[in-house]
Amino acid sequence: MSWQPAAEAACGKAESCPAVDTVIVPRSRDLGGFSVRRALPAAERRMVGPFIFFDQMGPAEFLTGRGIDVRPHPHIGLSTLTWVIEGEIMHRDSLGSVQPIRPGEVNWMTAGRGIAHSERTPEALRAGPSALFGLQTWLALPKAHEETDPGFVHIEAGALPVIDGMGAHVTLIAGTGWGARSPVPVFSETIYADAGIAAGGTLPIAAEHEEMALYVLAGRVEIQGDAFDAGSLLVLAPKTPVAVKALSEARVMVLGGATADAPRHIWWNFVSSDAGRIEQAKADWRAGRFDAVLGDDEFIPLPEG
Repeated sequence: MSWQPAAEAACGKAESCPAVDTVIVPRSRDLGGFSVRRALPAAERRMVGPFIFFDQMGPAEFLTGRGIDVRPHPHIGLSTLTWVIEGEIMHRDSLGSVQPIRPGEVNWMTAGRGIAHSERTPEALRAGPSALFGLQTWLALPKAHEETDPGFVHIEAGALPVIDGMGAHVTLIAGTGWGARSPVPVFSETIYADAGIAAGGTLPIAAEHEEMALYVLAGRVEIQGDAFDAGSLLVLAPKTPVAVKALSEARVMVLGGATADAPRHIWWNFVSSDAGRIEQAKADWRAGRFDAVLGDDEFIPLPEG
């Protein structure tokens, strides 16, 4: 997904809940029939583990003939992970990949030294009304892999580990957690999971990663006596195990991993530990030096400024 304008999230502290270090409440931005809530990067927290970008897409309802049209655009220095909850997105990239993504599947695209891609509502879905709801995340690559060759991997539904117990149903999307490992080929220690929690159920989260956060996607949850509503990103205190109790039926995304090995610069769709490398990427996109996206001849111009 290309960087779209979004309002700065509101950040605060959960004073009575020491397990939660920072509370980030992203504001909704309407992009013309399609809303986005951006939790990362935020003013008080730029990253959580390798996660440097976290957008909630929708939920949106499209009329016949409408949908999302994210024209070809470039990336460097990161991997993107798209998690669709409802709907479908067609991915095309400059490696020649053409891959729809549906609920329960993973599209894992590694930009490395440079890739371009587009994301659109498939033509077949435009024949009638359609819906879209999902999450778009970017994970910064470790310095040793920032200039790796670009790549694309699709993981089918049913290939991801599932953990059940204590009233929670967890799909481990990427990385490790609850004794399981996802097949998504991450480059650093990572956890990314989608947890459904029945009302009154509890999701235990061990302190097995250096940095961790929870995004309350739906419902209302309680941690150490404090309640948190949907739309909140809760950055956990380091090395603090928590038990997340659902006060109603809830859905929570768990994300994090190893602390970044250096600060990261982020500009538009480019991420790098080297500010000069981002300037080079700007020049390369402006001059047309990125490979083209096969089957999609449009493009997003480099933003001014």
